[in-house]
Order: sequence, then C-alpha cells, then structure tokens
Amino acid sequence: MAIKWWQNLKLKWLIFSFLILPASTNYKLEGFSLGNAGGEVIGSSSYEMVGSVGELSSNSLSGESYDLGVGLAWVRQSNVPPAPAITNPDNYYNKLHLVINRGDNPADTKYAIAISSDDFTTTQYVKNDHTIGATLVLTDYQTYTEWGAATGIDIIGLTPSTTYSVKVKAMQGKFTETDFGPLASVATVDLELTFDIDVSASDTETASPYIISLGDLTPGSVKSSTEKIWVDIGTNATNGASVFVYGQNGGLYSLSAGSTIAAISGNLSELPKGFGSQGVGATQNSGGPINISSPYNVNNDVVGITDTTIRPIFLSENPVNAGRARFLVKAKVDITTPAADDYSETLTVIAAANY
Repeated sequence: MAIKWWQNLKLKWLIFSFLILPASTNYKLEGFSLGNAGGEVIGSSSYEMVGSVGELSSNSLSGESYDLGVGLAWVRQSNVPPAPAITNPDNYYNKLHLVINRGDNPADTKYAIAISSDDFTTTQYVKNDHTIGATLVLTDYQTYTEWGAATGIDIIGLTPSTTYSVKVKAMQGKFTETDFGPLASVATVDLELTFDIDVSASDTETASPYIISLGDLTPGSVKSSTEKIWVDIGTNATNGASVFVYGQNGGLYSLSAGSTIAAISGNLSELPKGFGSQGVGATQNSGGPINISSPYNVNNDVVGITDTTIRPIFLSENPVNAGRARFLVKAKVDITTPAADDYSETLTVIAAANY
C-alpha cells in the first residue's frame, strides 16, 4: 500500500530584505541614507564611500562664510586650502615670500596659486619657476614640497610699492580640483638707495664743503691725508650697490706751475712720485658685506689710481643696511716737481644700486 504525505504550504507574502552598506576590507560604515538622488561608489584598496545629496533647495547651498556643494563631484574634491602666509620679511621691492597652508590634504596633492594687484579684477598665476604670468597650465600645479613646504618660496618679478593678494586651490587627481581659498595680502616696498659722504679724521657726520688737506709735500716722502672720506650706503637692491670714484684732473694739478702729480696705481715708497687713493675699511649693520674693490684694496704706501676713469672702490653684492666705508689719499713728489701752493684735485664719489 502506498502512503503519500502532503504538506500544504500557504504563502501569502514572501519578503526578502537586503541591507547594503559601504564597506571595504578594513572599514565599514554602519548607517547611511540616500535622498532623492543617485550615488556612486568611490573606492580604493582601503576605503569606499558613497556620497549623494538630495532634496536641497537652491537657496540653501551658500552663505557669506561657507558653501554647501551638491553631487559626487563635491564629495570627491580636495580640501580647500586655507589662506597662505605671504610676507615681506626683508623689505623686498620685487618679490614676496609665500608659504602654502596645505589644509590637511595628502602629500601628493598639488596646488595652484593665483595672485593679483587689483583685488582680482585682473588675475595672474604663480608659475613653477616662481615668476608670475597670465596663464595657468598643468605644470604650474605643484605639491606642497615643490612649493617649498614649510620654508616656502619667493614670488619674484613683482612691482615695487604694490599690494599683492594671493589665494590657493588644491587638486589630487581627476574631479578633485577645489575653488580658490581665502586671500592673504602684503605689499612690496619702494626702491631704496641712501648715500652720503663725510670728510673727517674720525667717524663723524660732517657737512660740506668737503676738503682734504695734504699739507706740504716733501720730495722723497709719502704723505697721507689726515682726513678720510667716509661713505654712507644702504639699499634694498637685490644685487647690492657699488660706490665709484674718479678725479677731474687725473692727479694733483697746479695751474700756476702748469704741472700735474699724476694719479697712479702702485707702491709710492718705491715710485719717484704719484697720487692715489687707498680703501681703509667698511662695515654695515646688516646685509652686505661691503668689500673694498681693486685696485684700492691695498695697504701701507700702496695706492689705487683715481684718474678721469670712473672705477668702483666699494661693492656689496647683496642688499645692505647702514653701510659705512672709508678711504684716504696719498701723494709723493720728487725734486723735479715744480713747487706751487695750488696743487689740487676734485674727486667725485658716485653710488649706484644694482637692481
């Protein structure tokens, strides 16, 4: 006899529920919700995230201080860099110092820098060689390290006595570029060159007329001026400054005798006669240093020529503050030199900034 077993299974509703959470091998987001908008998974080997925004009215996306972006493009963007630090630490006239604020972006994030001198009515960009230009190309996006990291860079080729504003944006791959962040501003200074001379036996400020007396010259003896010519020099020029000297007559000239004790370079102790100048020393409060140039960087009875050719006597290859340099003159005659009491020379001292 065959026995059949029947079971009656009545299914009114069969419901299957699935919960999908954003997850990776290392992390899992336990709860999230989607509005009336779609989403996309953004992932790597360690992280995955679904981002979406929905049901937002258009007037709720921005404010005076903050903006709220919509869609996946906003979610994927890098952090907007905070205002950078821009300074003028040494009274620069043609450059400013910039340090980017990376805004907690990863090390491989790249940054672009916008700069303007008219509140961004006109915008220029800092190029990868630290100059500025009207266009921004991909090679001008540099990492934090390439922009000098915490040391920063000098933006060069700027206009003197001008206020510049800068702002920075970030990018880390496709679809991650941010808007420019907040501004920082500072000004370049005007071109500066200070110059003055004094004539004194000691380091003293004096007024014109500037006269040096050699007194009576004795044949065969080298005579040095008691007074020195002191030179004040200061500049913010990138390449420092030069001080030049030359003579009007090419030596000590006597109109009454129609004779000249010629300007020369050499050791007056060994030469029969001549006239010249000798650098004595130079100091500065900062910058520089100021150096004595050849042929005036000599001592004892050696002199450098001060004829009608303009020659540098002092030189600083860097900006210098409160420089003070000095030189003196020496002369020698022999028994063939006509006697007269009107031997004289007019020395002209010139200062030039090396921009």
